[in-house]
Amino acid sequence: MAVRKPPILPYRRGSDASEADFFDIPDEPCWAIVKRQLRHLKQLRTWLALFALTILTLFLRREKPPPPPLPHIDFDRVDWSRYAYSQYATSSPYLCNALIVFDTLQRLGSRAQRVLFYPENWDVLVDDTRDRDSQLLTMAQEKYNALLVPIDVQMVKAGSGPNESWDKSISKLLAFGETEFDRVIHIDSDVSVLQNMDELFFLPHTQVAMPRAYWNLPEKKQLSSLLIVLEPSFKEWYALMDSARAIEYGQVEANVSSRYKYDMELMNERYGDTAMVLPHRQYGLVSGEFRRDEHRAFLGNEYEEWDPEKALAEAKLVHFSDWPLPKPWVMWPQELIADMLPKCKVKPGTPHESGCKDREIWKKLYDDFRRRRRDICKLLSYPAPNWPPRDKNSPAEAEAAEGAPVAPQVATPATPVEIPA
Repeated sequence: MAVRKPPILPYRRGSDASEADFFDIPDEPCWAIVKRQLRHLKQLRTWLALFALTILTLFLRREKPPPPPLPHIDFDRVDWSRYAYSQYATSSPYLCNALIVFDTLQRLGSRAQRVLFYPENWDVLVDDTRDRDSQLLTMAQEKYNALLVPIDVQMVKAGSGPNESWDKSISKLLAFGETEFDRVIHIDSDVSVLQNMDELFFLPHTQVAMPRAYWNLPEKKQLSSLLIVLEPSFKEWYALMDSARAIEYGQVEANVSSRYKYDMELMNERYGDTAMVLPHRQYGLVSGEFRRDEHRAFLGNEYEEWDPEKALAEAKLVHFSDWPLPKPWVMWPQELIADMLPKCKVKPGTPHESGCKDREIWKKLYDDFRRRRRDICKLLSYPAPNWPPRDKNSPAEAEAAEGAPVAPQVATPATPVEIPA
């Protein structure tokens, strides 16, 4: 029987060819060993490569999160005593409106100061439970920490005749004299504030920033004074007041088509070519936009489709402007409202109408304002004026035709209030 020879083992580095050196590395190039092992992993590498490619594709196609608001500003470290919102009140309705604005700013978490200009012949001494003006001034001071500034109401003549009414809207320009603040935001009080606007205090340096009166585009490029971001300056205040007095004394002519335009005209004459223009979608939306059929001026193009919910979601505030309808603290004349309501898109005026989102938003804006007026100021809306308006034979009738009646209805806290639809 033949004897089987033992196998010849490869020579092992650093050994004497003994089988005891089994774990020694064979005398074989390392790179050859690596290549031999990688051949066994060829299929695994393919799967790893596909997995990595998939992860990379998903990463690149992911929806990027929106940038944080003003990441360069730490709002918690801001000295808010240097910034303020201002309101002015020259009548009882506008005093309530100012408090509604302050209440909304407080609810939205704004930490800026609040300034309220009011006629110097008013006072904060409450004589009785129906002394609503004094009550509201006290509320502005105690509840909303407003700085009350009594003023000698500035007025500009509305026409050349001695019986013409006088406009008081340029009182908002008094905010230019509040030099204890670095920046002031003045908002017209006939608005609904929808979102916090504190970011406007940190715009780049500019004397004035205002939105465009987009409803006049493209025929007329004009700034709207419904919101003014300004840097207080006595120089600017004196210049604006001098311009106002020139109109008052008939030294220059004013382009007057309504009794509330003087401040807008003055601001455009001085800052029309130098003001920073704020985007009107956020800072200049008017309620009348929801009644329009054509939205090209608001959208700024011809390809974008009007979406009322999107427009409202983007807006920081809405200004009530629906002439000839009166302002929201005056009820709608029944003879007019049917014609003024926003129309539905599909089969309007029929029992099967639909696409009425514009109408729903528009009515809700007015309803919310009236409810806040009731809840905050304990005031009802004024009765609807006669329609069509009578001849303005008396100051009271003239005021009523302009949507500013002379005597408010007061609702005491203990009396339930129903707001007419």
